[in-house]
Amino acid sequence: MVTITTEVATSARWDDVQHALTGGGDGASCQCIWPMLSNKEWNETTTPQRIEMLHDEIQAGPPPGLIAYIDGEAAGWIRIGPRTLQQRVPRTRMIAAASTEPFDDESVWAVTCFVVRREHRGLGITLELLRAAVDLARRSGAGLVEGYPVDTRGEKKRTNDLFHGTLATFLAAGFEERAEMKPGRTLVALDLSS
Repeated sequence: MVTITTEVATSARWDDVQHALTGGGDGASCQCIWPMLSNKEWNETTTPQRIEMLHDEIQAGPPPGLIAYIDGEAAGWIRIGPRTLQQRVPRTRMIAAASTEPFDDESVWAVTCFVVRREHRGLGITLELLRAAVDLARRSGAGLVEGYPVDTRGEKKRTNDLFHGTLATFLAAGFEERAEMKPGRTLVALDLSS
């Protein structure tokens, strides 16, 4: 049985953040900055700039995500935080059309990215990261957490297409389906206010 632990991403854990993000897929080049920028800004940045942006964001706090560990090795990453700070979310038409929550509401948080190192996939890391992220959101005063996962409908998908997470993972963590944004993409939410 594999033991998965999670920790918030802090400056002291910067090397672990980088290890988690660089184990295969787009994490190494994206640096989980994609949710934070408009398309124009994204297209004008380089990987070294994105690394610096994530480093600065973590240093400034609060932590923008969590790291999963297996036997002390950083194995995965999740981005979670107030939706108001993730400027791509309201600019994404299908999310803007599907969400019933006001985009200026700081109590609405969003999960926008998962990365799992290739050698640790299939072990349940995304579910553990999501559960820990919900706990972080609750402790931080969030009233609701949204996600925008892929509904795989049991089909095999490319790993790089699953960075939003899968619908099955969000449902297993207690999220409810709120709206189909387009075929294969669902807006889900978990109400933390009760």
